[in-house]
Amino acid sequence: MFGIGMPELLIILVIILIIFGVGKLPEIGSALGKGIKNFKKSMNENNEITNQTTKKEDEKK
Repeated sequence: MFGIGMPELLIILVIILIIFGVGKLPEIGSALGKGIKNFKKSMNENNEITNQTTKKEDEKK
């Protein structure tokens, strides 16, 4: 994935720990998880709208 191996990920995690501290990590993880969940939800809603539009167009033909 993007040419990032385990050593690079560990270095990134250590830098994040230094910048934000241990206390903020759960908050950051929670916010990131909510963001991903909302993104997936919006993508599903977008697909549903597209499918409904396609069905209506097919019915008109």
